Formats: sequence, structure tokens, C-alpha cells
Amino acid sequence: MKIYATADLHGAQHRVNEALTAIEKHKPDIIIIAGDITQFGPADAAKNILNQFPGPVYTLPGNIDTSDVWEGIKETDAVNLHKKQTQVNGLTFAGVNGVDDGETELFFTDETLNGYVKHADVLVTHVPPYGFQDTVFLGKHAGSKPVRRIVDKFHPLLVISGHIHEKPGFIKHENTVIVNCSMGKRGRGAIIHINETVDVTMLD
Repeated sequence: MKIYATADLHGAQHRVNEALTAIEKHKPDIIIIAGDITQFGPADAAKNILNQFPGPVYTLPGNIDTSDVWEGIKETDAVNLHKKQTQVNGLTFAGVNGVDDGETELFFTDETLNGYVKHADVLVTHVPPYGFQDTVFLGKHAGSKPVRRIVDKFHPLLVISGHIHEKPGFIKHENTVIVNCSMGKRGRGAIIHINETVDVTMLD
């Protein structure tokens, strides 16, 4: 499977155009948009952006996406992965946007949500797991500790995130490949191949 992954479009058409150019060049099987589709909404902005992408598109809202963006996603063909699980080409994808630590903790206590992440091959989250591709000013880690716990407990094959504009890239932690595909600053997303291994190419 070939994935084009991006995050932090923040409603900017030039970022959308760069993503569409990458998609045309690399012809992925699926597209992942890991949050912050808009710059504080509105729903119509989310719909306008998502409808420009050739499907299939899997996404979830980020911390800058307002509540009406959630409704906007419903009015497109994109799949909102937050608190959901789906099968894609034989792999199990699950989503947790990681924005609210209390909500993320539910993935340890709620039986249904726990089952989603427990069996996930690919975890899509807006906020990266704490300690991985999450450093900001002066090297401070700004990732999600509950998401890190999910990764450490369930060991997904791949984690796709954004949020930290300063740190696009990828790293391997034990058997998990963690990708920050943010376009917020210099990044242009990532091409990810999943076969017997996970291979990542960052676009810039």
C-alpha cells in the first residue's frame, strides 16, 4: 500500500496545491490528512479543501479545527477516523486526534475504544506521541503523553501525526514507525509504503 500523508494545511490553498501536486506525481492508494485542515474553520472551508482531494481520504480534526469542521467532514466523502476503526487494503486503521488528554485516556478505559487501538496496524493522530518528532522551541517536547502510552502498550506498525510544525520527519521506536507529516512550515507531507516493512520518504 502507498499512502500520501499530510497535516496542518491550516486552510491555505498553496499547501493544498502542493499536496495535490505530490498526489499527482506519486499516485498513492489512499490519502491521510492528520488534522488542522482549516484555520479555525468554518465547515465550508473544510468541505472546500477535502473535496479537492481525489479519494479515498481519511482524516480527523486537529486542535485548530473548530466544532463545525467535524460537521463539514460529514458532508464530504472523507472518512473521519477519530474514535473509529476501519479496514483499508487488509490493514486496520484507527484514529485518535490526541488533542485532549482526558479524552485520549478513554482509549485505555472504554472497551470499544481500547479495542480499536489494541488491534490497529496504523494509528492516525493529530498530536504526535510524546518524545517523537515533537520538539519545539529550545528542544521542548510537546507531544501527547496518552498517545505515547498507546504506542508503548499496543505497538502499532505505523503512527501518522502532524501538529508540530517544527519537526516533520520520521523515527522508528521499537517496531513502530512514527511519522510527523506536518506542512505547517517546511514539510510537504510524506509518501509511506507498507509492504512487509514500512518505508517513508519525506517530501520537501
